[in-house]
Parts: sequence; structure tokens; C-alpha cells
Amino acid sequence: MGHLAEQGRHVAYPGTVIKAVVFDVGETLIDETRIWSRWADRLGVPRLTLLGVLGGMAALDRSYADAFALVRPGLDLEEESRRWAAEDPLGLRENFDADDLYPDVRPALAALRGLGLGVVVAGNQPVQAKAALEAMALPVDAIYTSAQWGVEKPDPAFYAHVAQVAGVAARHILYVGDRLDNDVLAAARSGLRTALLRRGPWGFLHAQRPQARSADLIVDDLFEVVEGVATL
Repeated sequence: MGHLAEQGRHVAYPGTVIKAVVFDVGETLIDETRIWSRWADRLGVPRLTLLGVLGGMAALDRSYADAFALVRPGLDLEEESRRWAAEDPLGLRENFDADDLYPDVRPALAALRGLGLGVVVAGNQPVQAKAALEAMALPVDAIYTSAQWGVEKPDPAFYAHVAQVAGVAARHILYVGDRLDNDVLAAARSGLRTALLRRGPWGFLHAQRPQARSADLIVDDLFEVVEGVATL
């Protein structure tokens, strides 16, 4: 995998200025249900409790880390992650694999490539996520993470990296994600086109907000992204 400009994939779909589609990871490509369920089991709280509190954090525009602080006051999340890794080095723990992919991911990404569009994965993810995603052999041109770049969304520098690796001007890129703050609004400020995916707690909640109208597309699945690029 490498820079798209080196791979000759800049054939725009007829009737649209979109030349590359870039995807967020969590709750865009990856269903995080199993991850949060394992965390609930680890912390000894009912799964519904942790999932419900996470939804509350999404509604209040608070970090997922605040959910851990509510159910386990005083928890050192980084230390707990290290302890978990030491106790279960071969387990998935807080990570994911191909079984966590949403069912529309492979066919939709393949369809976009079939239209001649560049397809990139780039999201806020830890170091180990890149290898996990690459092991899935997804039909994409490149995979990048915030840990790899040393910068996270919504920092404009993240989207500068996105444009660089896509190899086209920002206005020719459609960024697809499930959040207004990190994805739609931040990407738009950097000149990218945007699609808000109604998936996961943030996606459904954010799609109801007035700012959602700033997205170029609001979609319920990735097949609608394939259909939507032709309308931009």
C-alpha cells in the first residue's frame, strides 16, 4: 500500500468531482460492540450499563473515557490496558479483527474502487490498529492511523495528511465518518467533502443535530456512499 498518486487510481467517476473516498474506522468500518462488551466484562459491570453510559457521553459531547470514570471512579485506563495485555497477551481485549467488520464494508469499498475512485482508511486509532486492518485484506489503496501520523482528529493537520496521501486536492475527497465533531465539521473546515454515517451512538445522535445539514451526504450504510458520490 502507498501513495495513491503512485498507483494510477485517479480516474474520476463520470459526473462527479470526487476522486477519493476516505473512511473513518470505529463505527464506520468496525462494529465496536464486542470491544465495549469485553471492557464491561473486564470491569465487572453489566454490558448494557457500559453501553448505555457510552451513549450518554455521546449525547453530552463527552469523551468515552468519561464513561470509564463514571462506572469505575479512579480507574487508570492506560494502566488497566497494560495489565490486561499482560494477563491475556493473545486475546483481542480492546482490539478488533475481521469479525468486527460491518457487513457492507467489503462490497461497498470494492464498488468504489470499481468506479475508479481512490479508497483510503484513515482514523483515530492506536498503533496496533494498522496491522489489524491490513490483515483483513480490505479492497483499499492505503491504511493510515492517527498513531502513525502523530496527530488526531479533529486537528487540521490530520486532514492535511489525508489530502497528501490521497494525492488529490481536498475538494476532491469525500470523508466518511460517524461523528460531526471529529469527522464532518473538522473535515469540512479543511476543505473536504463529507458524509455523515448514521451508525453507532454518535452517528445516530449527531445526525439529528442542525449541524448535520452541513454534511454533503447523510447515509444509513456504505452502499449509500457508493450511490451518493455521483450526486456530488
